[in-house]
Amino acid sequence: MKLIRWLDKHFEEYLMIFCLVTITLVMFIQVIIRKLPWIPALKWAEEFCRFAWIWSVFLSLPYTIKHSSMLRVTALRDVLPEGARRVLDVMVDIIIIAAMGMLLYYAVPLVKDRYLSGETSPAMNWPIWVMYSFMILGFGLGVFRGIQRLIGHAACPADGREDE
Repeated sequence: MKLIRWLDKHFEEYLMIFCLVTITLVMFIQVIIRKLPWIPALKWAEEFCRFAWIWSVFLSLPYTIKHSSMLRVTALRDVLPEGARRVLDVMVDIIIIAAMGMLLYYAVPLVKDRYLSGETSPAMNWPIWVMYSFMILGFGLGVFRGIQRLIGHAACPADGREDE
């Protein structure tokens, strides 16, 4: 149970940290190696870093939903009475769940098509579907985090930030 609570609290942020630290290390090594004439450049480094950056972007979606830190305008919400604020929060949660669900729905056949195509990345020769599969993870976690927010707004009507 402790592990599940820890994963619920830190899953996305640790994966994003891992991606960003890996990007930093690989690019640092690549810059150093470029300056050493007797060691060939890492041909795969830029492609790997691009993939890791894209993965971190898709992992940031559920993270921002969970922490309610996505770009938004709160001027209207701030002037509403508590009851109307709660209704607005629930409506926003439903829209987020629907949007993430729709993106997930369309991501699945896209990843399937990439899998069936057998396409690989040019430098690393990785199957392209591996990179695209992070869309499914990001959008799926986005739906999950949106449902968590919806439950949070129902349980803690002030703003749903019961975890902070």
